[in-house]
Amino acid sequence: MDNSCISSNLVNNLVCKMRIQDIIVWILFAVSLFVVGWYFFGNSPIIEQSLLVLIISYLFVINSKMSKIETIIKISERKFNALAKDFKEHLHY
Repeated sequence: MDNSCISSNLVNNLVCKMRIQDIIVWILFAVSLFVVGWYFFGNSPIIEQSLLVLIISYLFVINSKMSKIETIIKISERKFNALAKDFKEHLHY
């Protein structure tokens, strides 16, 4: 664990563990709920604007998840290459 995240305050620990993408996702989710509620109760934005906010939020969530998956794949690829190198060294002896 990163030393900068060590703190006795629970709120600081939670904020430190959250990534900036997670914070943006929650903000976009709140904005989406607000715009949809505004459409249903206030008749201010048109349905296309409400859907656009929802779609942008969803695309950002997908992008965030894909970047996490990409990171996991890169780590797995490095581990697999190291394992393959060990097997090749073992076979040459």
